[in-house]
Amino acid sequence: MVESVRMAKQKRRSTAAKQRAKARRQQRAAAGERGPEPASPPAAPGRAAATARPARRPQARRPSVRRRSRRTSWAAIGAVLAVVAIFVVMSLTGRKDDTSRGRASPGSIEKLTSIPAATLEAVGAPRLTNVNALPAGTPPIEQDGKPLVLYYGAEYCPFCAVERWPIVVALSRFGTFEGLSSTTSAPPPETLPNTPTVTFHGSTYTSDHVVFSAVETQTRDFTPLETPTPLQQRLFDTYNVEQVTGSSGAIPFVMIGNRYAWAGSQYDPGVLEGKSFDEIVAALQDPSTEIAKQIGGTANVITAMICELTDGQPSEVCSSPVIAEAQAALPKA
Repeated sequence: MVESVRMAKQKRRSTAAKQRAKARRQQRAAAGERGPEPASPPAAPGRAAATARPARRPQARRPSVRRRSRRTSWAAIGAVLAVVAIFVVMSLTGRKDDTSRGRASPGSIEKLTSIPAATLEAVGAPRLTNVNALPAGTPPIEQDGKPLVLYYGAEYCPFCAVERWPIVVALSRFGTFEGLSSTTSAPPPETLPNTPTVTFHGSTYTSDHVVFSAVETQTRDFTPLETPTPLQQRLFDTYNVEQVTGSSGAIPFVMIGNRYAWAGSQYDPGVLEGKSFDEIVAALQDPSTEIAKQIGGTANVITAMICELTDGQPSEVCSSPVIAEAQAALPKA
């Protein structure tokens, strides 16, 4: 009886062991079919792009981004400047530096320095309102024993360009110019650009009656040209003042000995507008033209001032009725 009980227990243990072994085999077989377990569940199709955080750009690439940004900025600035340059060029159309008006043909300057006396008589003498008498007691202003006529200006100055015309006409009645050359005042956008005229730079003047002292301080392009002499500068600083000329250093400054001084042009610059050098000289030969009346008339007044310095010499010039009339109208100290 005892033996039969023992054998039954062993049989049950053997059957249980077999069942456990079979269960383990089934588990291992199932595990081999599934493969290794993933570390984290895979994302559902289509969600990775939507939920994954964008990869951060490597730090080393940032300088190249800044360089591209700078190149873009400079390109934009360059485009703006190009547009501005186009507009500037368009705005200056028709205002180029045309110096052809100031070219004197052969013989034109000789005609300027020899205007017939009959022509100057015919134009008369206007009353110049901005001529000023120097203070009474102003000491004689002479050089080489002769009364001095001073011109202080610059080639760029349009009003100097205007005033040189009657100065040359008047002084040519007392002496001789050599080396005068034609030019124009400063180019656009300056006032009255390219006004035809002569320049005193490089010229000489010879006279038995007066000394002409001229200085052109700058070229038409504003570069330094001539340095005033100590006498020229002293006269300019002393008499080109508000009390005398009504200005404070303006040019042109003209001084006739110790008698008269003024700053600026003596007639309307508009009469020269659009005219060439040769056209102005041609008009000076005809007393009926406005140019002859303005330039020739102003020259007569300057002639009258110089005749006061020379005691009426030369007589063939200073005894003219027109010159006498102009002298009577001159301002008094």
